[in-house]
Amino acid sequence: MKVRRCAAIAAALAFALAVVALGVLWAAGQWLSQPAARAIGAAPADFGAQVVRIPLPTSEGAFVAGWFKPGQPRGGAVLLLHGVRADRTQMLARARFLAAAGYATLLIDLPAHGESSGDRITFGAREGEGVNAALAFLRAQAPGERVAVIGVSLGAASTVLALPQPAPDALVLESMFPTIEDAVGNRLVGTLGPAGRHLAPLLLWQLPLRLGVHTADLRPEARLAHWHAPVLIASGSEDRHTLWHETERLFAAAPSPKALWKVEGAAHVDLHAFTPAQYEQRVLTFLAAHLRGAPPGH
Repeated sequence: MKVRRCAAIAAALAFALAVVALGVLWAAGQWLSQPAARAIGAAPADFGAQVVRIPLPTSEGAFVAGWFKPGQPRGGAVLLLHGVRADRTQMLARARFLAAAGYATLLIDLPAHGESSGDRITFGAREGEGVNAALAFLRAQAPGERVAVIGVSLGAASTVLALPQPAPDALVLESMFPTIEDAVGNRLVGTLGPAGRHLAPLLLWQLPLRLGVHTADLRPEARLAHWHAPVLIASGSEDRHTLWHETERLFAAAPSPKALWKVEGAAHVDLHAFTPAQYEQRVLTFLAAHLRGAPPGH
């Protein structure tokens, strides 16, 4: 009798803990997908960019907000895309050195971020609409220029998942997750320890319920094989959100020409802020080769 009672109490406690865990993860899913809206306004006076509002043709009244700064003729143009729950200001330091080198630059707030419209963050599934619209805007503002994208984490994943046509002439992908399963699992392990990975399905099952997207829609690794643009893939050696072996998987999936940069000592951080001189040298060399070098086939 006593054994049965203890077993019943244990079962009740386990059930209660499961309910609490489910409630916590449901609340976490709600917060993670909430818009990261904030006022940003004009660019800093010493940067001299104009405020732009780019309509999204797929949704009436939807738009992405940003800053655009023209560059030198035949200098190339670069679209800069921030990470999750950030905004265009995250990319300002990159835009400054690119503008100083003569590139036209466009920094946007991804959908549901900053001053852009959007009622949910979808982890790359619908943010690609903003990427496509921004690329079309940049090409219209810098006609005849070759165009690159520099994307950080969500910005990188949104670009790869969107498969924009025509494709950019070069792509810099920083700290990008290969699959949403990896991204969620790694973050839960970092927060809760190894047991966290077993809770990942409780977050992932919310995707179709909350956002109307599925895990299969959020696997940049699978989309990379369909890209035909030169790519530089960079990540930190100590990144626990995107593990180094996952970055190597991304590199293996990408067609040539491609380059891989392991930023020693860096976690899931702003790689430009972590090592500015090395970052600028690598990125400027890569962009010059593909935006200012001889056109392919020449």
